[in-house]
Amino acid sequence: MNTKKNRARSGLTLLSALGVGCAMIISSAATAGPVKGQPTAKPTAKSATKSAVKNTAQKPSASSPTPGDALRQMVRALEMGEAVANAGWLPDAPTDADYRPVDPEQAELGKLLFHDKILSGNMNISCATCHNMTTDTSDGLSLPIGEGAMGLGPVRDTGYGDDAVHERVPRNAPHVFNIGAFEFDTMMHDGRIAADPHHPAGFDTPAGDDLIQGLDSVVAAQACFPVTSATEMAGQPGENSVADAAQAGDFQLLWSILTKRVASNDEYFELFAEAFDDVDHPMDITYAHIANAIAAYESAIGRADNSPFDRFMRGDTGAMSMNAVQGMMLFYGQAGCADCHSGSFQTNQEFHAIGMPQIGPGKGHNQPGYSDGRDDLGLGAETGNPADNFKFRVPSLRNVALTGPWGHSGAFGTLEAVVRHHLNPIESMLNYDPEQAVLPYRDDLSEQDFVVMSDPNRVMGILAANELGATYLTDDEFDALMDFLHALTDPNSIDLRHAIPASVPSGLPVFD
Repeated sequence: MNTKKNRARSGLTLLSALGVGCAMIISSAATAGPVKGQPTAKPTAKSATKSAVKNTAQKPSASSPTPGDALRQMVRALEMGEAVANAGWLPDAPTDADYRPVDPEQAELGKLLFHDKILSGNMNISCATCHNMTTDTSDGLSLPIGEGAMGLGPVRDTGYGDDAVHERVPRNAPHVFNIGAFEFDTMMHDGRIAADPHHPAGFDTPAGDDLIQGLDSVVAAQACFPVTSATEMAGQPGENSVADAAQAGDFQLLWSILTKRVASNDEYFELFAEAFDDVDHPMDITYAHIANAIAAYESAIGRADNSPFDRFMRGDTGAMSMNAVQGMMLFYGQAGCADCHSGSFQTNQEFHAIGMPQIGPGKGHNQPGYSDGRDDLGLGAETGNPADNFKFRVPSLRNVALTGPWGHSGAFGTLEAVVRHHLNPIESMLNYDPEQAVLPYRDDLSEQDFVVMSDPNRVMGILAANELGATYLTDDEFDALMDFLHALTDPNSIDLRHAIPASVPSGLPVFD
């Protein structure tokens, strides 16, 4: 957690500092926002300037179900084996048909690559460092600490001497649960990697037309890019040839260097030859093979569709507690959660601005009048459309109780805090407590962490884009809603230690 000096530095009681401007925002939100008993107004769709994503939204009925006749009818339908989703306000439970097929040999190879530091410039960090199986495929930090540091999860340090990290990774490390499902055709908080048949390789990515051919899925496309980031895996220019290629923006060269490293390992070559029909010689291995194997592993280990909610929807009416069932009805009704968190995976795959706190070094973006790069404009930085500023991808809520800290910058340290933010973004933002952020302390890094949140004008800029009004729940209703969110946890996802290899072909350490 942050030290008291961080909290003192941030000075985050902004109600008085925002003054009239704040009052105008609150007044506007109050006019447009919902009240208890009404669904939250559905935010506008993702900007058309970005490739379209599938909208699986399930709108709640105009008159939200009450915990009486509607509940009895639903349970009766489930007991008779009828499809409750036909009522229009509940999704179907996922089936095998919802997921891309996974080759077991490729997934096993991907497990090794995912945990092997051979794919980093200085060979000191792996994919699993920030997406660790012991921390539910994320890292337990608000913002990851990339190459140069030591340790895993919340105890990871910031490095020492010449190897010390230069900055925190500016966005929270996303989990990999269910990203192997077909409907996940867009990756990253800002959507900068997406399936797009108009691009030569089939994906819209930061590499543009230079993206390698042969990628099987958008998950594989995403696996091409952490290795290109100096902060995440590549290292700093001058430290190694991978970092130099990253600095030059030569993705093809960078991927070629890493591929040669892997292909020159005899054990890896044998594994690639067994997993891929088109690999007969080390020279046949491409980075697409590496990315496809990693994607297969992520898709296999990330499947999470055996939660109490899933079992309830498949007819096991005793799978959820009565309180969780009441919370489900609130989620799909009065609380308005399903306006955005719809579909089988509780996401409409769209982008919305909900006034989330901005912590950390920022993405190099700037609100009007600023030039320090501490802001994060989200989708707006990708589309160039100011109307998209501060919009971020709606996350799936599967295993949401396991995947904190929450938010694109990991600003919220508890599930309760982030849920309360959704119910009243303005009040939450203006009373944000920085102490909840999980950020390893270092003087030079920590003094950057709350620059935006300490500036009333920047906070007001974020709130001006907020699309959510206030939704009012009683304490009992809130508790029921929380019980439902916990019912989205697949018990098979709680302990993933079996998915960690004891060793990797490079011989580099798996555990820091």
